[in-house]
Amino acid sequence: MTLPPSRLYLGELTDSPLGNFRLIASDLGLVALEWADRQPRLDAYLRKIKLTPGPNQRRITPFAKELKEYLAGKRTAFTIPIDWTFLTPFQREALQAVFRIPYGETRTYLDIAREINRPRASRAVGAANAMNPIPIIVPCHRLLGVDGKLHGYGGKGGLGTKEWLLRMEGAVIA
Repeated sequence: MTLPPSRLYLGELTDSPLGNFRLIASDLGLVALEWADRQPRLDAYLRKIKLTPGPNQRRITPFAKELKEYLAGKRTAFTIPIDWTFLTPFQREALQAVFRIPYGETRTYLDIAREINRPRASRAVGAANAMNPIPIIVPCHRLLGVDGKLHGYGGKGGLGTKEWLLRMEGAVIA
């Protein structure tokens, strides 16, 4: 098991089609992503992991660049590293499965539960995604209910943002 890094770096992406973002990374990869105007949510996550980031836009630039390209419709896959060490083993397993959902495709919570060999854990998969610290890049917007419809999105703008992201990717949604 890899120990979490001792340092975190904070930077921003501004003027994206979905607003401004704060990004936090460690030496291992991206740790968190949140809309800038939802700072209390980001602060709560940082208290949970018990680390405080220091400003360092240079360290954040590669992460912000790929997010900006994606939101502009110029990137279909992220190549930046993700630091999974702050997640519980179940969250890590569920979110890594979500991370593998291809651009423009969707899955259900049940699909992910089955993929991680926990077919009765679709609600737990939903809960893990509700706590996703890296929305958009770990594409929880690609998850649908078993009925094939949009259900829940914790990012700014709720279901409207989820629908915008899916339409931008050309995903078929009910």
